[in-house]
Amino acid sequence: MPNPTVEKLYEGCRVARENQVDLILAVGGGSVCDYAKAVSVSAWCTEDPWDKYYLRMEEVDNPIIPVGCVLTMVGTGSEMNGGSVITNHAQKRKIGHVFGSNVMPRFTILNPTYTYTVPMRQMVAGIYDAFNHICEQYFSGEDDNTTDYIAEGLMRSLVHSSRIALRDPHNYEARSNIMWAATWALNTLLAMGKSTDWEVHMIGQAIGAYTDATHGMTLSAVSLAYYRFILPYGTAKFARFATNVWEVDPAGKTGMELAEAGLAAMESWMKELGVARNIRELGVTEDMLDGIADGTFLLNGGYKTLTREDVIAILRASM
Repeated sequence: MPNPTVEKLYEGCRVARENQVDLILAVGGGSVCDYAKAVSVSAWCTEDPWDKYYLRMEEVDNPIIPVGCVLTMVGTGSEMNGGSVITNHAQKRKIGHVFGSNVMPRFTILNPTYTYTVPMRQMVAGIYDAFNHICEQYFSGEDDNTTDYIAEGLMRSLVHSSRIALRDPHNYEARSNIMWAATWALNTLLAMGKSTDWEVHMIGQAIGAYTDATHGMTLSAVSLAYYRFILPYGTAKFARFATNVWEVDPAGKTGMELAEAGLAAMESWMKELGVARNIRELGVTEDMLDGIADGTFLLNGGYKTLTREDVIAILRASM
């Protein structure tokens, strides 16, 4: 199932215990990989795993069932990290816990041909998900960081290959590069030396708790409004993004004009992909905004620490 639920987690734990499962094989996309890891840490947990791992964010102190992955949809990077996102519809919460290396999959099979039958909408959602993972690590910090250069290369690769895959979804090289870039986008490499800013994910996940929308689409629907909101606080990095990722000519432009042109170029690419660019498309209504804001974790790794009022403003700008 997409966006695995806490009820499905409890069911998987019961099956794992009753059958003394010694390996969980996740065959699918990010939701399946996330779910497998959630069961792996929760099956032998003596407390409610939702409370322990997703509300209190405690580390694992019980036996872990090893996980292997066979990836059939690209985007989340869950095949090479310790992250696991679970939805609790009753509490209107969708929460991710990034566990340590002991929870990472023991192996993953990455074969681009396994992704060919994914519907176009899911393919582009995954591409944007991977791109946004890079953005959320890139748009933080002011130092000359080596991983920022790697991030720019990965973003350029994703944009280039996405355009080929849109024309020819069975182009092996393009789908291979998208798959590999998505894995490297969230396997801890790009976070090295970075404070990182995951606020788009926090807002997107809060939206997902209300709408059950595809994860990548929740990110695309709010990211432009978010980045335009924080742009005045990190103008230099957004200007660098414009020139190094989108090849915007800086001649005659102020830093702010260059930064804005970079986001405009990103928006044009998002239109090419056909991803969601407003939250109404995902089923969000005006009466949900307060609840979504209440369910959004406020982080301090980016250029501006948001207030609840800021989140409401970003949501309204995303409508």
